[in-house]
Amino acid sequence: MTPPSGVVVLTDRLVARGALDKVVAGVVAGGVRWVVLRERDLPRVERAALAADLRAILADVGGTLVVAGPDPLGGDAVHLPAAGPYPPPTHGVVGRSCHHRTELNRLTTEHYATVSPVWPTKTKPGYGPPLEPDGLRKLVESSPVPVLALGGVETPEQVTACVRAGAAGVAVLGALMRAADPCAAAAALTSAYVEAVTPELPQPPTATRDGQPQPQTATKEEK
Repeated sequence: MTPPSGVVVLTDRLVARGALDKVVAGVVAGGVRWVVLRERDLPRVERAALAADLRAILADVGGTLVVAGPDPLGGDAVHLPAAGPYPPPTHGVVGRSCHHRTELNRLTTEHYATVSPVWPTKTKPGYGPPLEPDGLRKLVESSPVPVLALGGVETPEQVTACVRAGAAGVAVLGALMRAADPCAAAAALTSAYVEAVTPELPQPPTATRDGQPQPQTATKEEK
C-alpha cells in the first residue's frame, strides 16, 4: 500500500451531523479516499462492525480505511499515537501522530506521520501552540516519512498553504464531520489539494503584430 495523501478524514461520531456512515459516504462522494476510524471509546465488537461498514463504502472507490490504534480490526492499516507502541507493528500502512522533531526522530518503519496542530483546533482547544505553515515546513523538512498536516484545517486556502509547506496531504476532522453538506465540503478541500499539486503547464507562444513570439507563461515552479 502507498501512504495516505490528499484529503484524509478523521472520524468523530460525537460531532458528526448525522450517522457516521452517512457522513463518511458523503465525504467519499466528495473525493476523499482515506478515512481514519477513531471512536476509541466503543467496545471492540462495535468498532469492528463500524470498520466493516466504512470499508464497504470505501471499497467502491478503491479507498482505504486506517484504524486508530494498534489493532487494525480485520484490515491492514493503523495509525498510532506518539506514545507507542514501539517498535510499530508490521502492517501494510502504519502511521503515527507527531507534534515536534523529537517524535519524528523516533520513527522507524512507519510509512507516514501526522503533524499537529498546524492551526488552533476546535476539536482540541488550547492544544498547541499552533505550528502554522512555517513551523509545518520545518518539520516536513526534518521528517523521514511523508507528513499529513493536522489541526484546524478547514478551508481550501489552508489546504493550499499546507501543500506549499511540503505536506503530502491534510487530515481533517471538524470541517468535514460538522459540515452541513459533507460531500460539498470534501469536494472543495479536495479540489484545492489537486490544484495545489498540479503544475501549471506553459502556454504556447502567441505571435505579436510584428510576427515575433511572446514569452511563455511561467509555471508555478518558475514563479
